[in-house]
Amino acid sequence: MFSLPKLDYQYDALEKCISKEIMELHHSKHHQTYVDKLNAALENHADFQSKSIEELVRGVNELPKELQKPVRNFGGGHYNHSLFWKFMSPDGGGQPEGKLANDINSKYGDFQKFVDEFSAQAVGVFGSGWAWLLDDLSIVTTANQDSPIMDGEQPPILGIDVWEHAYYLDYTYKRPDYVKAFWEVVNWPEVARRYNNS
Repeated sequence: MFSLPKLDYQYDALEKCISKEIMELHHSKHHQTYVDKLNAALENHADFQSKSIEELVRGVNELPKELQKPVRNFGGGHYNHSLFWKFMSPDGGGQPEGKLANDINSKYGDFQKFVDEFSAQAVGVFGSGWAWLLDDLSIVTTANQDSPIMDGEQPPILGIDVWEHAYYLDYTYKRPDYVKAFWEVVNWPEVARRYNNS
């Protein structure tokens, strides 16, 4: 059965972007709820309990009908958030280096143009959802707790949660301000590691 992953930092470590209050609610309440509801959905399906979260989410459309919706919503929520926490760091911000930096510059013209494009897509998500950077450095968005791997993509190398629960206590309705602040905590070494291993 699945469990809430431990963070690599304290709840107050990202306060230049996200307050301690939001981090604590987001991790210990919202993410925990996804884990609990996913486990409840799988309670009578022992044959799926040994699968990894990535395997479950990637194969959501092949699951028994009664599992597809809970795995999409709660499994997707668990998978997406488990990635999201890794994409941020108290020592984050700045710009990537090495191959990732060179390839972003080649694809988008320069780093700021990439930031502008990613931010525009994140801000433009209608309702709740996510913006993602894929391993080919394309930018996609998903609704609710959907993940690109549900559509056959490789795991994203960067992503931002733009559900209101991710920012409303700090930024109220001003999603653009939250997205702008996110760049101050992006864990570029982790993004680069995922990119280089993709």
